[in-house]
Amino acid sequence: MAKIYKVENIVASISLKTQIPLKKLNKLPNTQYNPDQFPGLVFRLPDIHVTFLIFGSGKLVCTGGRSKDDIMNAMSKLLKDLRKIGVNVKSTWRVDIQNIVASGNLNRPLDLNKIAYGIEETEYNPEQFPGLVYKLRNSKITFLLFGTGKIVCTGAKNISEIETAIKVLLSSINKKL
Repeated sequence: MAKIYKVENIVASISLKTQIPLKKLNKLPNTQYNPDQFPGLVFRLPDIHVTFLIFGSGKLVCTGGRSKDDIMNAMSKLLKDLRKIGVNVKSTWRVDIQNIVASGNLNRPLDLNKIAYGIEETEYNPEQFPGLVYKLRNSKITFLLFGTGKIVCTGAKNISEIETAIKVLLSSINKKL
């Protein structure tokens, strides 16, 4: 199958297993920290479009990467900055991918009404939202389908899950169209 999708965003969690002095980290550029409104510090790496939410416990949430390599590159930059302010991080941390968002184009128009009536796992109310929501059975993956043939896939934790889900999607809609 030709690749009909592109990864738009990966959300990952990381535990550094050490306390992070957020007030100290706030002195670095591209940070926002207002503990009265939110307990985490926002650390942006604008050159690679990755953002971290950093918590004092050493837990991180990373968004914006389009590959695990993007996340690892961002982590090495973050660790370098942490070392600059005297935070020593153990080498036992790991990246856990929580969600991958991908977009794609099926390159054909979709009759969303026909799909909604033919597939049980769908929700479609065009008066509220122009897309059809299709939740894969026995999966955490959800698609948004649009009449233009464009799709958005969310809920996958790895690329092979996206590819399998797209095959299921295509099989389901091909039976109904």
